[in-house]
Amino acid sequence: MKFLASQIAALLNGTVEGNPNTEVWNVAKIEEGAPGMLSFLANPKYIPYIYETQSSVVIVNKDFVADKPIAATLIRVDDAYASFAKLLAFYDQMSQDKKGVSSMAFVSSTAKCGDNLYLGEFAFVGENVTIGNNVKLYPQVYVGDGCVIGDNTVLYPGVRLYRNTVVGQRCIIHAGAVIGADGFGFVPQEDGHYEKIPQVGNVMIDDDVEIGANTTIDRSTMGSTHVHKGVKLDNLIHLAHNVEVGENSALAAQVGVSGSTHLGKNCVVGGQSGFVGHLHIADGSKFGGQCGIMGSIKEPNQEFMGTPIQPLRQYLKSNARFRHIDEMARKLEELEKELDELKNRL
Repeated sequence: MKFLASQIAALLNGTVEGNPNTEVWNVAKIEEGAPGMLSFLANPKYIPYIYETQSSVVIVNKDFVADKPIAATLIRVDDAYASFAKLLAFYDQMSQDKKGVSSMAFVSSTAKCGDNLYLGEFAFVGENVTIGNNVKLYPQVYVGDGCVIGDNTVLYPGVRLYRNTVVGQRCIIHAGAVIGADGFGFVPQEDGHYEKIPQVGNVMIDDDVEIGANTTIDRSTMGSTHVHKGVKLDNLIHLAHNVEVGENSALAAQVGVSGSTHLGKNCVVGGQSGFVGHLHIADGSKFGGQCGIMGSIKEPNQEFMGTPIQPLRQYLKSNARFRHIDEMARKLEELEKELDELKNRL
C-alpha cells in the first residue's frame, strides 16, 4: 500500500518540506533507508544519517535545522518520535484488517458472535461462547465452551482459551498463549502418590491487556485468576492459579508467579523474576531482572534487586563490595598471619 508525503503530513498534522507527491510503501530505520521507505529522526545522535539516508521521506521535529542539503522529503511535526509511533499504529491496524469467516472454521450453533468477525482456518468456537464486535481469531485458535471475548480483541494463531475464560475489550493475545489450563493443585497421599484437586474456577482478563507469545495463565481452584485492566505481559510468562495482577502492571519475559500471589497496581517486574506463593505486593513495586521474591511487600513504590531481594540501594552497595571480595580475602589472610606472628612473639 502506497502513501503520499502529503497524506502522511495530513494524518500527523505536519508540514511537507520537499515534494508532497513523494510515495512511500514501507518503513525503515534512518541508517538503513532505501527508496520508497519512510524514516524518522528524533535522537540527535542520528542527525548525520539524514544527509546520507536513501529513504524517500523522513519525519523530523519542527525545530530541526539542516546544516547541508537533504535529498529526502521532510515532514515536520511537533514530536517526530510520537508521530512515527502513531503512524506505525495506523499502518499496523490497516495491514491486519482481516474480515470474514473461513469455511474451514467451526462455530457452535449455540455461540453468539458480534459483527465484523474474522475467523481464520481451523479456528474453533465452542458451545455458549459470546464474542463481541470486530474480534479477530486467527487460524487454529481454540475458544472453549462458555468463554466470553470483548469487542476489538485479537487472538493470534494457536491461542487456546479453556472453558469459561473471560477476555475483555481491546485485548491482544499472541500466538501460542494458553489461558485457563488447570492450576497446579495436588495433595500428597500416604502411599506417596498425588491426588489431583479439581480446578473449577476460571481466568478473567480485563480490558486493554496484552499477553505475549507462549505465556500461560492457569485457571483458579475456585473464583478467578485475575489480570486487571491495562496489564502488559511479555512472552513466556507463567501466572499460577488464583494469581492477581493489578492494573497497568508490566511483567517481562520468563517471570513466574506462584499461586495466590497478588501484585498491586503499576508494578514492574524484570525478566526471569520469580514469586513464591501467597504474597501481597504493594502498588508501584519495581523488581529488576532475576529477582527472587520470597516475602510480601507492604510499602508501595519501592525498588528491589537480587535473590533474595534487597532494596535497590542496599543491593548496589552490597554488589559494589562484592566486586572487591578477593582483595578483602587477601587482606584478611595477611591480617591473620600478622596476628599469628604476634601471638607467637608473646
